[in-house]
Formats: sequence, C-alpha cells, structure tokens
Amino acid sequence: MDNTKIKLHNIDFEDFIKAIDSCYGDVYLETDDGDVLNLKSKLCQMIGLSTILKNTEVAEATIRCTNPEDETKLFRFNLYGEVPKKE
Repeated sequence: MDNTKIKLHNIDFEDFIKAIDSCYGDVYLETDDGDVLNLKSKLCQMIGLSTILKNTEVAEATIRCTNPEDETKLFRFNLYGEVPKKE
C-alpha cells in the first residue's frame, strides 16, 4: 500500500506525541537510514524517537499514515501547529 508521506520540520516533541495519540490508524516515522517506527507504540515513541531527537524538537522526519483522516490531522499539525483534540 503506497500511502502519502508528510515531511515534518522542527516540531515540538510533546505536542507531536499528543497529535500521534489522537490518530486512529498506524503512524510510521521513516528515517533516511531506512528505519521504520510505528509511533502508535509507546515503546517506539520512547526508544526510537529518543535516538533522533535533538533537544525537544524533531529536526526533520517523514511520517506515513495508514488512515487518511490521521494524515489530515498531522498535516495541519505540521502546517499550523494545531494539536488535535483526542475524541
């Protein structure tokens, strides 16, 4: 399945996790090295993101969503910094 990818730049870590937690489907972080982390997993959030974070911001990352609604949420987060409310 070829899902649309979103390039994230300079995002706040805490708000990013809130945005991920509001998503319904799987959300994957893809690194330039070819690593793929499922960010819906708290373990991946703690271990995986800690290795690529600088200070409290993600410098650059590619995000792939399995749910188009989640893609919209994260696009708006990336563009406007809006943290979606968890429903």
